[in-house]
Amino acid sequence: MYDLNDTEPMRASEIIPDGTFAKVTMTIRPGGMNGLSEIDHALLKPSASAGSDVLQLDCEFVVAEGPHAKRKFWHPFTISGGKVDENGVSAGWNISKRMFRAMIDSALGLDPKDMSDEAKGKRQLRGLADLSGITFVAKIMTESSTGYADKNRLDRPVLPNEKEWALIMDGKDVPPSPTPRKKEHKAAPAPAAGQPAWQQLGASAPTASVAPTAAAPAWGQAAQQQPAAPVPQPVAKAAGPAWLNT
Repeated sequence: MYDLNDTEPMRASEIIPDGTFAKVTMTIRPGGMNGLSEIDHALLKPSASAGSDVLQLDCEFVVAEGPHAKRKFWHPFTISGGKVDENGVSAGWNISKRMFRAMIDSALGLDPKDMSDEAKGKRQLRGLADLSGITFVAKIMTESSTGYADKNRLDRPVLPNEKEWALIMDGKDVPPSPTPRKKEHKAAPAPAAGQPAWQQLGASAPTASVAPTAAAPAWGQAAQQQPAAPVPQPVAKAAGPAWLNT
């Protein structure tokens, strides 16, 4: 016999409301590609897009407490590849670094403007694997996708100088506050001359040539040249930094 009485009831919706504030714990799911640090062996995941040189951190987030406790969502962070800035550095990596720093500030209650030697030391990592297991206050967004179910993503870490940070750390409920987002509007293609309306609707747009992706910065190329592990194994995490979530 199967006794299902101790099974958690099915929820009406698995989507966390857009703009929810919550304490979350992040873990990294190994993707088979090596990073630059010894502790980042087989940590990075190649992009699934054909021809892409992007390497990412595949991260899972679990809500640590509150009304949405144990709910999960996922978010990738670009580590190398893709578009580059004027200095030849991956634009996605620049964004990821800011997010990682904000996670540490949120986890440890550091003032983002604190640039003392002590604070700077706490923002130093032996490798990206040190971030696996970090718990911080997050703002969660809902991402809509045409043809697919909506899903949750990390909007951003919430910093200690924001009022919501202190409220969540005190275990208090904070109402969701969705972040306004710009909607993309695609211009309708001009009708082809001499074609009936029904044929114009089914006409295919000409295929645009795609410029080759810019080469990844030198440090990112080094990570990509490492052979992929045949079967990704969970990272044997070395003793993390003593300061993390203490």
